Amino acid sequence: MKDSGKHASGKARNRASGIIVGVLAGLVLIIAAIYAADVMLSKDRIPRGTTVGGVNISNMTNEEARSTLESELHEAYTKPVTVIADEATAEFDPAVSGLGIDWEGTAAGVPEQSWNPINRVMGLFTETEAPIVSIVDPALFGPTLDRLVGELYREPVVGDVSIDNGTVVSNPSLEGQSVDRAVLETEITEFWLDPEGVEVDTDVVPPAISQDRIEELVNGPAAEAVSAPYVVRGDDGVEGTLPVERMGEIVTFPEIDGDIQVVVNRELSEEILSGQLAETESEPTNARISFSGGSRVITPEIDGHEIDWEQTLADLEAGLVGDGPREVDAVYEDTPATFTSADAQAATFNEVVGEFTTTGFSAASGTNIRLTAQMVNGAVVSPGETFSLNGHTGPRGSAQGFVDSGIIINGRSGTAVGGGISQFATTLYNAYYFAGLENITHTPHSYYISRYPAGREATIFDGAIDLQFRNNTPYPVMIDTSMGSDSITVRILGVDTTSVRSVNNGRWAPTQPNTVRVSGGECIPSSGAPGFTTSDTRIISDLAGNEITRETTTTVYDPQPNVICG
Repeated sequence: MKDSGKHASGKARNRASGIIVGVLAGLVLIIAAIYAADVMLSKDRIPRGTTVGGVNISNMTNEEARSTLESELHEAYTKPVTVIADEATAEFDPAVSGLGIDWEGTAAGVPEQSWNPINRVMGLFTETEAPIVSIVDPALFGPTLDRLVGELYREPVVGDVSIDNGTVVSNPSLEGQSVDRAVLETEITEFWLDPEGVEVDTDVVPPAISQDRIEELVNGPAAEAVSAPYVVRGDDGVEGTLPVERMGEIVTFPEIDGDIQVVVNRELSEEILSGQLAETESEPTNARISFSGGSRVITPEIDGHEIDWEQTLADLEAGLVGDGPREVDAVYEDTPATFTSADAQAATFNEVVGEFTTTGFSAASGTNIRLTAQMVNGAVVSPGETFSLNGHTGPRGSAQGFVDSGIIINGRSGTAVGGGISQFATTLYNAYYFAGLENITHTPHSYYISRYPAGREATIFDGAIDLQFRNNTPYPVMIDTSMGSDSITVRILGVDTTSVRSVNNGRWAPTQPNTVRVSGGECIPSSGAPGFTTSDTRIISDLAGNEITRETTTTVYDPQPNVICG
């Protein structure tokens, strides 16, 4: 009985298996028949899902496709074509650009039906844009391609780094893009009818400075620069500080030779710090000579105590933008005077280094000139020292014996207490000019006075306009003055080491005076005189005749007005 049951069960399973195999075989035969029928029906026809210029030409013969395309796309020449390269777009006019369509070639060029059944089924649900065969006029199409390549190009952006009021600021580096001209030409000639536009791949144009470099600077040197103030500890507990708020002036990030460099402004750092630590320093003072009661009186030199900034800021860069110390001690050095008591004792004033004489002045002006000459006579200017005429004489008013005399005021002649001293200033200026001493400041008259050399004269005004020169020689000089009945002479005495020559370069750009009518009893009439421009060149040579320096000064004189009184 058991054997009989097993036998029956096996037969049942065999029958079921046979049925399944039969059904599957039938399905295969049906699918094969359908596939064979589809192949036969679509033979020599364009594959399903095929479009050209958005026009569906599925299952058409080549002739039908050519006719359909020519009918449907006859307006293609009148529509602009969009070319897309990532986010950049450009347009062109196909007719103007020399593009046409080979209808027959386009229809014939459509890929044949695939034997792959999956592709055949997919064709029922999807569309594939087939390339076209274009007719191209190279003379017209070439310039269009060149233009499109340019319009689709995107310049890379180079980022930057800066510090603004203690905050790090950066702009990113951005990649640019370009399109290959040959690839663009292929894509356009095959797909310019596609209603979605022509898409073309781009090439990356990297910026000269990468974003990685920008981030490296932002997170490194820039972050270090604003992390804390930089402190220099001076004597007596005085500190100098580079505050975070000023780091943008001190630490900069310029682009140099294709990279962003970190630049620390040492000069500005020293300027900021030295101003705060100035009270801890003292400059050297040279020995000075004066003659009191005919005797030589020497004021001894004083050595200086100054910060050696080169040593103090030796590690400034590392301290500001690296891992160096943020606080350092100022390094001081004693700086000796360059002119000592021994030098002053041995100094001689036997040689005339420079000399000048002017003549012609009124009695009142003569009084003022004589007083000024007496004040200045015997003044000694040590090496490196600056002489100020206003500073040496002090006020020049009635209390000091000065009287009213002629001056130039508001471009016209007038009078004031101390008038005429400009003649002494001009004489002194020319004396130190020919002594080869350094001119610090001098101011020419507003209009030319004929008794003075053009372009080589000076005016002065108490408390407002000064005359200054610096003794830039290694020897002290003495100012010696002498008055004649109508002349003033100034000599610079010391050790003569140079010869000086003056060259006047002529007059040009003349300007004519205007006429001014002035009322009042203080009016001084004038016939006026033209203005002009001139220049003077001072040539300084050593005693062997070798030129040391050459400097030219240009002076513009206003015209002296024609003043009518009343």
